Amino acid sequence: MPALTSEWGQRRLVGHAGTVLRCVAMNPANSSDQQTVEEFRRDVHRFFHQTLPGIIDPLPEGSLERSRAWRNALFDHGLAAIDYPKLYGGRGLGQDYVSAYREESQGLVPREDMLFGIAVGMAMPTIRDLGSDELKERFLKPGLRGDEIWCQLYSEPGAGSDLASLRTTATLDGDQWVVTGQKVWTSGAERSSYAILLARTDADLPKHRGITMFILPMNQPGVEVRPLVQMTGKAGFNEVFLDQATVPRNWVVGEVNNGWRPAVALLGHERVQTGTGSVGGSVDQYSKEGRAPIPFGQLQQLATRAERAADPVVRQELARLHSGQQIMGWLGARATHPSIGKLWRTRQGRAAAELAGRLALDGSAAWRLDLSDPANRDADFFAFQMLNCRGMSLGGGTDEIQRNILGERVLGLPAEPGPARDTPFRDLLK
Repeated sequence: MPALTSEWGQRRLVGHAGTVLRCVAMNPANSSDQQTVEEFRRDVHRFFHQTLPGIIDPLPEGSLERSRAWRNALFDHGLAAIDYPKLYGGRGLGQDYVSAYREESQGLVPREDMLFGIAVGMAMPTIRDLGSDELKERFLKPGLRGDEIWCQLYSEPGAGSDLASLRTTATLDGDQWVVTGQKVWTSGAERSSYAILLARTDADLPKHRGITMFILPMNQPGVEVRPLVQMTGKAGFNEVFLDQATVPRNWVVGEVNNGWRPAVALLGHERVQTGTGSVGGSVDQYSKEGRAPIPFGQLQQLATRAERAADPVVRQELARLHSGQQIMGWLGARATHPSIGKLWRTRQGRAAAELAGRLALDGSAAWRLDLSDPANRDADFFAFQMLNCRGMSLGGGTDEIQRNILGERVLGLPAEPGPARDTPFRDLLK
């Protein structure tokens, strides 16, 4: 991969059908600490309204080519890692700049960005904060730039909400770890190059200890990915079977047997990602990727097409959903607990899908098979959203888990009863 400095200046991107597109990246000398927040805002506005359309519009919607072109352009213009150290491709700027980017990009981020949600929103910040210099040097730039796709190997058939009960094992064998076990509900595993993996490395320690976080190469013998088809008809999740898969000895995030700390840190990033990252989708894209709430603009357009925009009840619901979307954006600009944003996202997603169903469907979430008729597009898309929104309360920890976290860690309420925390894992009831 080229050094960061070689990406600045004039960059060539090869677009659809071999068309060569040019984009002029910002000069780092003019986008460093001397740049004010307002100047930065203007740069972000210029990128989304002038530069980006010429790069991604010629490419097919939903394609891997378009997804990578978007992420490459964002990184090369210094907007993919605003608060990261410059050494790893960032800008080294503060929270004011991050908030300014979120505000200026709201409603303009292509839905294809969801392909990189786990890499950019979860894995990269965890590696940045807790990984070794070797791991940062190897993974941060390609992960932030969209050159590598990531997944998250956390949940297991017997360890969902109680993640610390995981039973996948990793044993050190010379210069590598050998991993055996099963993971489930893994988004994007079929396309991923790498995974953040939690595995048990010492069963004689209590269950929250004796766990280690690894970076697992997905493209190897011993890793089998099986899709799980949901009621939407899409396979948005996977089972992953690990049979003596290997991990280089040094590809440990944090410390051996102290993986619960980075695990919790990543979950915090995930809740921020699912909470505040859900407000940036493009209104013009009717995508069936990911589990983001329907953008308010799409609901407003749907009400107009359904000739219900003047209905006072519909207008009241639209006002409530507009307020909810704004609140999600404001939560992203403040240092609130990540579980709050996660809960708001679930509430917004379900309410938006329910209103869309009442506006677009005759009576229920049944598909109309003749999708060649443009009149059926609304029924098909919003029926999908009605079913898909149910998963929003699960990913990143269920709503019940989020409320427990807020109760115990924020409000100081008593923890739920359970075995003594110093009980060795192998002595716990399975």
